[in-house]
Amino acid sequence: MTPSPAGHPRFDRPIPPDGYAWWYVDALSDDGRHGLALIAMLGSVFSPHYFAARQRGPTEPLEHCALNVGLYAPRSRRWAMTERGGAAIVRTPDRLQIGPSALAWDGEWLVITIDEKTAPFPTRLHGTVRVHTGPVTTHAFALDAAGRHHWTPFAPTARVEVDFESPRLKWSGAGYLDGNHGAEPLEKAFREWTWSRGEGPEGPVVFYDVERLDGSQHSLALAFAADRSVREFTPPPRAALPSPLWRMPRHTRADAGQAARVVKTLEDGPFYARSVVDTSLDGRRVRMVHESLSLSRFVQPWVQRLLPVRAPRARR
Repeated sequence: MTPSPAGHPRFDRPIPPDGYAWWYVDALSDDGRHGLALIAMLGSVFSPHYFAARQRGPTEPLEHCALNVGLYAPRSRRWAMTERGGAAIVRTPDRLQIGPSALAWDGEWLVITIDEKTAPFPTRLHGTVRVHTGPVTTHAFALDAAGRHHWTPFAPTARVEVDFESPRLKWSGAGYLDGNHGAEPLEKAFREWTWSRGEGPEGPVVFYDVERLDGSQHSLALAFAADRSVREFTPPPRAALPSPLWRMPRHTRADAGQAARVVKTLEDGPFYARSVVDTSLDGRRVRMVHESLSLSRFVQPWVQRLLPVRAPRARR
């Protein structure tokens, strides 16, 4: 993703018909009790409305945008993902407005103002998330053989401050920022992927394991230095994880002969699971944010019929 002159990722990149761009933030509180995940999506790749529109022909991605918010507390989970059309979207290099919510760079921080309603049970999500990234990396990694899908780990480690009025909460913790962009729907290139990130023995580590639609496998194992330089290394073996309620397959990476475990399942859906996992890297236990995605499930008619309950579309 092209950086702005100020050095941070810009929000006004061109997106072709049927394509997408998204910016992802996650964080865990210092005390381990709270979590957050945000995805600002232009061409909302997991939208049943965008999926249905593409079946009818080439579709303008800016007509299908959403700010996805997952807020996780010890006794509650809140989720919002209201899709909005092009009239609700404003983009400049430094600012992205999606309906009543927005992302903006203020020089040192990515400031995310959130004003959304949860689904399927409507409650208000109103607050501010501030992400201090430091210098960002702009190196994009191709995930498919044709080079139509790219991932950029802008800030493999960040500091995140969370301040919500509804629900009333305030915390801070370690976080992460990345972005993806593509020139076609995800399901045209991939069957599934597993991704995880955490603080390894010598700094931030990210694993990305992709199964492409043609059956080929592609894996990335990246270690980041303090100056954001990146080093690829041979990943440790795969380690199985138990499936959640929706039976999504899960695995991670762990030292040979060492077990990995799920600390907490944050999201459990028919085609997607987000978790906190504990694994072993270079002889040390490491806690990682983890996701499993199945595009082969996403395209199934029964899944598409379920999705509007959690991903409604705004009327205007």
